[in-house]
Amino acid sequence: MSQTIEEALNKLSHSKFRSSFHLGKKEKEYVLLKGYDEIEKQASTFIMNRLAPAVIENDGKQTPMKGHPVFIAQHACACCCRGCLNKWYKVKKNIPLTQDQQDKIVHLLMAWIKKEMNHSS
Repeated sequence: MSQTIEEALNKLSHSKFRSSFHLGKKEKEYVLLKGYDEIEKQASTFIMNRLAPAVIENDGKQTPMKGHPVFIAQHACACCCRGCLNKWYKVKKNIPLTQDQQDKIVHLLMAWIKKEMNHSS
């Protein structure tokens, strides 16, 4: 994940699939209710538990498509499974993510969420 957040978001915006994800009213209300700090903590926990391990039993299916702003952001940012991380960011599979990699993913997800919060739906 050597590109900047801006570069990653720009690249993702050119993907018909990735750019089809948006926060709905419920997700935006949840972000407003919890605040960015809490959403970032939740994102960190999700990434640590669902994406960081070297081997993920249900890789490719571990991230729901809806139900939480972070889940939607993960799909929008191609950070939903190790296969997408490998395809989009050349992050090797079967090796645990470093704390730095996890932090970069969380920062990307939060940048996408904040961008979505600034767009009216």
